[in-house]
Amino acid sequence: MEHKAGFVNIIGNPNVGKSTLMNALVGEKLSIITSKAQTTRHRIMGIVNGEDFQIIYSDLPGILTPNYKLQEKMMKFIDNALKDADIFLYMVEVGETKYNEEIIEKIKKSKIPTLILINKIDLSNQEKVEEQMAYWTEVFEDAQVMPISAITSFNTEKVLQHIIDLLPENPPFYPKDELTDKTMRFFISEIIREKILLFYKQEIPYSVEVVVESYKESEDIIRIGTNIYVTRESQKMIILGKQGRAIKKVGVEARKDIEEFVGKQVYLELTVKVNKDWRDNSRQLKRFGYGV
Repeated sequence: MEHKAGFVNIIGNPNVGKSTLMNALVGEKLSIITSKAQTTRHRIMGIVNGEDFQIIYSDLPGILTPNYKLQEKMMKFIDNALKDADIFLYMVEVGETKYNEEIIEKIKKSKIPTLILINKIDLSNQEKVEEQMAYWTEVFEDAQVMPISAITSFNTEKVLQHIIDLLPENPPFYPKDELTDKTMRFFISEIIREKILLFYKQEIPYSVEVVVESYKESEDIIRIGTNIYVTRESQKMIILGKQGRAIKKVGVEARKDIEEFVGKQVYLELTVKVNKDWRDNSRQLKRFGYGV
């Protein structure tokens, strides 16, 4: 029996539902999801295995014009994904007509099979969806355009079948029991960052990086120590909140999700530190995992 395997890279503007789609296709919550743009900062791989296929999905940061080095590093993940894809899922939402011409041209010139996925059709009507399908068919003449709803999993089975049909013949790239290329520490830091994105407003979530400094597992409990880095003292005070109430809420909600993720009782310690201008510091960015 022939075996298929390949890299399926999910590309699109911020907040179109890329992370929701990958979680739906993988069947696990690997990427954090909020309504805020730039929720995804890294390239996160999710691996789906069948008896005769292996799909390596990549959830990527949304396409943007960088304002500081962190965003430059985020866009580097997209540059790399444009080079190593076997299949592109280019994702838009209903009503979207804005796109980065340079990236679109790179995808077209690559001749790599591309599916255009029009997401959030559950929030629209048939007429608008048909208009969007016609529009994106003109933009991508050789691509297949499909309406989907990632949040309700509408048409995601059809997307999966199209991907399997398009996969090249290859042996598995990863062991068949692997789900992702990321570590446990990475997912714990992302769970905490998700709570910060949800609970704080304005610039605070975009100034934050979370690092798991210690992870000690015993028979009945896992003890996790983390640092939450911000760029200014005033941000530290906002993260902590009056009498530490805000950070306590983050800890309580994050611990619940981490315990569900690891399947064990967790003791979670959160420490807030100021790391001025970390978003523009190449050395710090490399330490935080943006070393591409």
